[in-house]
Amino acid sequence: MRIIGGQAARHTLKVPKGYAVRPTPDRVKQAVFNSLGGRFNDARVLELFSGSGALGLEFLSRGATHVVSVEKSGKVARMIRLNLANLGLDETRFELREQDAFAAIAQLRTTGRQFDLIVADPPYGEKNVGHRSKSFAQQLLDNENLPHLLNPEGLFILGHTKRDTLDFPADWAEAKTLKHGDTVMRFLKRTTQLASETAAS
Repeated sequence: MRIIGGQAARHTLKVPKGYAVRPTPDRVKQAVFNSLGGRFNDARVLELFSGSGALGLEFLSRGATHVVSVEKSGKVARMIRLNLANLGLDETRFELREQDAFAAIAQLRTTGRQFDLIVADPPYGEKNVGHRSKSFAQQLLDNENLPHLLNPEGLFILGHTKRDTLDFPADWAEAKTLKHGDTVMRFLKRTTQLASETAAS
């Protein structure tokens, strides 16, 4: 695994051994960033289910203003901190939260945080035939707090396996889909104006 663009390009990333960490492949990362154009410059980014932290650190390397990285495992989070230190990037622009992704989403909403980009490539779910998916990807789509964290013009980039058939609630509309091997990366936009935004307008 390596950083493929920006200030820390070509630096390698350490990945914990013996843990269920599935880093997003470099080819998939490159396709995601090519599709984003330059909208990650000066962006506020939330990375959920960070794992190796490869996506969040890539955003930081490429000029994101601030990255919030959420990883539940303490051992994996320590590896993210080590990678950040080794890359020589501005650590004041990187916030690592060692907690459950759904707990973090709820807490971030209560503090009024919003992001230009939310990215999640969680552990893959099982093949679902004849029943609704129970995967982390589906749980993120169903989470009522998550839309509140994305600014009205932002994007939610969600990774999942192609064998996991997802249902898309009314809050989300698909803008683009990338497929590479068993990996699907969906670019989603919010479809509704939130009550808090209506009151402020």
